[in-house]
Amino acid sequence: MEVILLHDVDKLGTRGQIVSVADGYGRNCLLPKKIAVKATPRNRKWVEQQRVSFLKLAVREKAEAEELAKLLADVTLMFSRKAGEQAQLFGSVTAIDVAEGLAAQGFQIDKRKIQLDPPLKLLGEYDVAVRLHRDVTATIKVKVEAEAETPATQ
Repeated sequence: MEVILLHDVDKLGTRGQIVSVADGYGRNCLLPKKIAVKATPRNRKWVEQQRVSFLKLAVREKAEAEELAKLLADVTLMFSRKAGEQAQLFGSVTAIDVAEGLAAQGFQIDKRKIQLDPPLKLLGEYDVAVRLHRDVTATIKVKVEAEAETPATQ
């Protein structure tokens, strides 16, 4: 099945591109979510007319992503977690934690854009990539420290 993409899709194509996909993928995923439309002659003509606006939109999105990347370059997130003796955490720091930390500093970043695989399970300082655009990736610093132990009361 040939479809015309209305949005950028990772590992498939960019907005306005005509791609060939499996019938089930197109029918059950791309078309119902309005990510793509069927590549009919009428839709092909429409895409040719919209190509300039798609290019302008792509340039604007990339410029916004580059601007945000400059702001994120100075961001450092601190997390305190309980840890064992070998600096092993009793949990982990995940992409959700990083997204919440960024939101607390005023940055609304989707957790799926944070490339943290696998989650952080050791104390230390890490560089975490945030994919803002297909051509723009920012790096933020994440520090994981041991949680201060409180004395037990008896």
